[in-house]
Amino acid sequence: MEYKEIKVIKNNPTLKGMAVMIPDVIFSTAHGVELKMQIIKPWNSQANEQAKYPLIVFVQGSAWTFPDVYYQLPQLSQFAREGYVVATLTHRNSLEGHPFPAFLEDVKTGIRFLRKHAEDYQIDPDRVGIWGTSSGGNTALLVGLTGDDMQYKTEEFKEFSDKVQIAVDCFGPTDVTEAVNQIELLPDDLKPIFEGLIGEKTKENMEKFLEINPLNHIQSGKSYPPFLIIHGNKDELVYYEQSEQMYHRLLDVGADASMICVDGAPHEGSFWSNELLGLIKDFIDQRL
Repeated sequence: MEYKEIKVIKNNPTLKGMAVMIPDVIFSTAHGVELKMQIIKPWNSQANEQAKYPLIVFVQGSAWTFPDVYYQLPQLSQFAREGYVVATLTHRNSLEGHPFPAFLEDVKTGIRFLRKHAEDYQIDPDRVGIWGTSSGGNTALLVGLTGDDMQYKTEEFKEFSDKVQIAVDCFGPTDVTEAVNQIELLPDDLKPIFEGLIGEKTKENMEKFLEINPLNHIQSGKSYPPFLIIHGNKDELVYYEQSEQMYHRLLDVGADASMICVDGAPHEGSFWSNELLGLIKDFIDQRL
């Protein structure tokens, strides 16, 4: 019997293009909540054990509750296969008695944890970026604007920096003042979220809460990392104009900011495409 020829290909001694996942890494228990991150990184052979990779910290949108760290893992894994360490992390839930700035403190703690353990995960601590969607996009903007700000820095890993070198925001709220001023008129699913973020409705808490608006943090003469802002112009949950206003304000103070409009896109769903992921990767490649 004549057999078909066996196809022969070369092996991959450096494991180039492969990724490995490190699940459920606990980075904080300080506030009575076990906070974890999922880490995806290039899968290296022994020859590449000393390699260092830039880090992308990803925050999934959750309306400031408890992020689903698995939602974007299929997309994030391609960044790990192409030479990035990616960590997608959780933060405290505003509906469980953790008002602002708990979520921001937790994400910054996660960044400092990763810098502390840079050697363990082959991270280049000088090349750290943050990327988030929806409430995670709001978080990414805040992290980019408040690097090493002591009012958001907890005692955990305090000797390490939580500054980032780039920030990518996908359809994140930039000004929720109107929603707070009309909190009694909010839909039943949104009202408890804002009440949880504010906490006890005192004058002090209301003033503190407005720091959740990235627009309120932009200052002339201050140095900021490059920002990429992306929004669909058919988003009915977070209006496109919020991102447009943020983009203009950043440019007004001389910041390095770029913006992409996804025509016809809602909140999530058809917002995503390989073209968009390619543009995000181009930005990260160039700036990080």
